[in-house]
Amino acid sequence: MPKKTVNASKKPSSKKADYGAEQISVLEGLEPVRKRPGMYIGSTGPDGLHHLIWEVADNSFDEVMAGHADQISITLLPDNRIMVKDNGRGIPVDVHKQQKVSALELVMTKLHAGGKFGGDDSGYKVSGGLHGVGVSVVNALSDELEVIVERDGGLFKQEYVRGKPKAKVKKIGTSKNHGTQVTFKPDATIFSTIEFELQRVLDHYRRQCYLTKGVHLVIVDEREKGQRNVHGFYFEGGVASYVKHLNHSKQPKHETVFYVEKQVENSEIEIGIQYTDDLQENLYAFTNGVINPEGGMHVMGFRAALTRVLNNYARSKSVLKDKDTNLSGDDVREGLTCVISVKIPEPQFEGQTKAKLGTPEVRGYVETVMSEAFAMYLEENPRDAQAIIEKCVIAQRARAAARAARDTVLRKGALEGLTLPGKLADCSSKDNVNTELYIVEGDSAGGSAKQGRDRDFQAILPLRGKILNVERARLDRMLTNNEIKSLLIALGTNIGDQFELEKLRYGRIIIMTDADVDGAHIRTLLLTLFYRYFPELINAGHLYIAQPPLFRLQKGKVSQYVYSEEERDAVIEELQKLKEEKKKKGKKDEEAEDVGAQQAAPEQEEAGADEETSKISGITIQRYKGLGEMNADQLWETTMDPKTRKMKQVTIDDAARADETFDILMGSDVAPRKRFIQTHAKQAELDV
Repeated sequence: MPKKTVNASKKPSSKKADYGAEQISVLEGLEPVRKRPGMYIGSTGPDGLHHLIWEVADNSFDEVMAGHADQISITLLPDNRIMVKDNGRGIPVDVHKQQKVSALELVMTKLHAGGKFGGDDSGYKVSGGLHGVGVSVVNALSDELEVIVERDGGLFKQEYVRGKPKAKVKKIGTSKNHGTQVTFKPDATIFSTIEFELQRVLDHYRRQCYLTKGVHLVIVDEREKGQRNVHGFYFEGGVASYVKHLNHSKQPKHETVFYVEKQVENSEIEIGIQYTDDLQENLYAFTNGVINPEGGMHVMGFRAALTRVLNNYARSKSVLKDKDTNLSGDDVREGLTCVISVKIPEPQFEGQTKAKLGTPEVRGYVETVMSEAFAMYLEENPRDAQAIIEKCVIAQRARAAARAARDTVLRKGALEGLTLPGKLADCSSKDNVNTELYIVEGDSAGGSAKQGRDRDFQAILPLRGKILNVERARLDRMLTNNEIKSLLIALGTNIGDQFELEKLRYGRIIIMTDADVDGAHIRTLLLTLFYRYFPELINAGHLYIAQPPLFRLQKGKVSQYVYSEEERDAVIEELQKLKEEKKKKGKKDEEAEDVGAQQAAPEQEEAGADEETSKISGITIQRYKGLGEMNADQLWETTMDPKTRKMKQVTIDDAARADETFDILMGSDVAPRKRFIQTHAKQAELDV
């Protein structure tokens, strides 16, 4: 490792006192939250904004899980305010002995203050609060916040401005009820937007109600004047109901959902599973109501028990002979929909995001509960057991066939660049951090892209026609599709159980298709392929969608690219306003500009024979039907130049919603797709 060189001639500073105690700054109270909000809520974008609701309502759900509440309401109010109310015990309002202030004010203004830090006598066996900072962080990041508490026969209130109390807690009346109501308005100077999305709130709390059975939750939208939209959730079936919801657009292999709920030591284990005709596993794991996208000890225990019990049952029924190999973990998980929910005191997580549960004893708890209950379920439900075993055995045989097909297609050396597909125009750089692979539609667009690209770091892979819909295709059939085969070899990662992310040959995979119906269909087919077989690429942030312009506007010698019809209309309106202003000022250069525009129009017609060109008030409007209509310079300038292009990064915000959408749109069942089209028909943008 080379040593760092320093400038020996530079004299050290004589100001030895430059760094002393007076240079150490201490942020009091909630100042750290306002200074670094991302450390507490993840971001100041839409995710962080909605996280404020999650944090406040988590306290209400904790009251439900502790057995002190059964009703929660969340109301979206005008002026971007949110009100969360429960019928729990109510936050204590008496004076705290050590801190000498009301317990309510302490909870609202101090980090790590609350009933979840008091040990066994705190009143909370389990807690879903995410970072132990909860409502105080919401208070810090709110322009204004109001708390009303009902308890001990009284009605108490306190108001805050950006985390600081306006006055002490006041008793404003009497009440025979109990509970807490928090109303807050996010600080617009901190968040990029303070407009809440109703659908995001509904999706989040539908899931929370499945995980907290018996709670009555009402979500009310009162933002539109004179309108009050009410949505209610109540699920008595727990995670079994959640499994049914996840599979409502799929074809189940057995009607009865396996469900077990059991307490082991001081932990509660709840598991629901059902097999479908799907080819993927859909598993969702939760700890104290908080999702663990990376799994953890509870998932490890579940999978070990599932594989062992199914192998034992298959051999006991002579489905597997002694000479047969056991069903693998992949075999028994194909088509499985599973929800695992554990409620444990003081869970240990790997990392601050709580994405992975690390509490070791939970693995044993889940494995024991699952083994005993699932073995009994198979014996008591022989038809369901037969359907499950048949599904697993078919998956085992198909996996063996797919492995053979993959080995045939991906011979040694194919993924190391020795036999790259001939249609791939590779880049010269081998740096898989900065390189880019453009997946383009057709040879015409591919030709323009190859001519316009930067050969140093941009590779082009043109696809002919539409690739196979992989939603219902196994790997062996996929690999007979030449376009998918070429893409797989170009990526270099392999596929399935041999996928290796570190062997990805390009840092960015960019889907670049035409802005028409066919282009959208090809883009959807590619997204289905990546979501089902390369989710790691999406989760690691490698997948993007290029945004080519729809129109080119030219007036005189000035041209501008726009990316939507709304943007086009706005630019035309602005140019027309400028024209009127020039007329009022008595400028006489309009005629010369019109002549320039007329001279420029023939140049645009050379770009493509099928392009649409029109004119409004001296503004030439060119509509691009496809990427092939752009010349190489235009394609580089608008869509491929890192300095000027626009791209969308593909992310998976909600795996359950994404899975459901892909299953509806790309699956073999027509009825759910028909309902989806009928529901969203008015939102469709027609390309006529």
